[in-house]
Amino acid sequence: MQVGLFFWPFSPDLVRRMAAAAERYGYDMIGIADTPGNAMDPWVAATLVAEATARSRIALCVSNLESRHPAASAAAIASLDLLAPGRAVLGLGTGHSGTRNIGLDRSRVAALADGARFIRELLAGRPASWQGSEAHLPWVKRPSPVFLAASGPKALAGAAVTADGVFVNFGLAADNIAQTQAAIVAGALAAARDPAEIETWQIAALDCNADGEASRRKVGAILAFMAAGYILQGDLAARGVPAELRAAIGELRRRYSTRPGAADAALVDELGLFDYLSRRFAIYGTPVQCREQMLAAQAAGLNRVMFSVSLAADPVATVELFGREVLPALRQG
Repeated sequence: MQVGLFFWPFSPDLVRRMAAAAERYGYDMIGIADTPGNAMDPWVAATLVAEATARSRIALCVSNLESRHPAASAAAIASLDLLAPGRAVLGLGTGHSGTRNIGLDRSRVAALADGARFIRELLAGRPASWQGSEAHLPWVKRPSPVFLAASGPKALAGAAVTADGVFVNFGLAADNIAQTQAAIVAGALAAARDPAEIETWQIAALDCNADGEASRRKVGAILAFMAAGYILQGDLAARGVPAELRAAIGELRRRYSTRPGAADAALVDELGLFDYLSRRFAIYGTPVQCREQMLAAQAAGLNRVMFSVSLAADPVATVELFGREVLPALRQG
């Protein structure tokens, strides 16, 4: 079981504390979200993480093609690799809070795939064209992997064709994992790629707290943000949402915020969605509860997970408590 975390870099102090905790407890990847309407610049934060760690991989989880030119992102991840050789990962998505909160539209799935191709060419040291113009980064030392964030079958298949890995936003249940893995395998085979070459990480929320009720009160906000913002879009039946919950999900999509807080947690409860969303998208509660939920997810096929911890009741304490009392149980044997 590989376990990583990602967060919104609200301050340099938080970034350093999160990096130290993740490194101390053996998390495999530390991700920084690109959300300028909510937090500081992710590349500055990623540099702080690189300086504070020696082992964990460091990911942009995730950036986009709208607020940053893809050639600039390629140069940035190659620069991060100079600080943390072999540990840098560039994650890209179509955009959510990172675009909406600064007045930009999302990318289309096809454009995201094109951007991944372009960046991978540049990171391989070759000239590449983007929207009619050519770029070249001849100084790049080694290619950092490029991951795409995806949830729907088209995006998952596209990521399997054009990227080195996928951050999958779909859920931790056995049927969720099987459905997304099938789409990735189909996309890889269609492109004559070995599916085993596509590194897949599931995305979920984490709030581990000695006070299980405090965890329960807080986790609803990130569930609203994740589910309404980028997972449960389009055809809800195809996204695995039970028929009796689709109207409530539609209302959640209409009313949630890209700057989530207590109102979003209350909204999830008001709409009667907490039990469904938390079972599918979160690990939360006391260490004993989190350990039980993780072992169940592991039995369902989970082998790599990136946890969003930004909105936990205490993000640093969550990383420390989970690392101390849950991670060892996942790695036994």
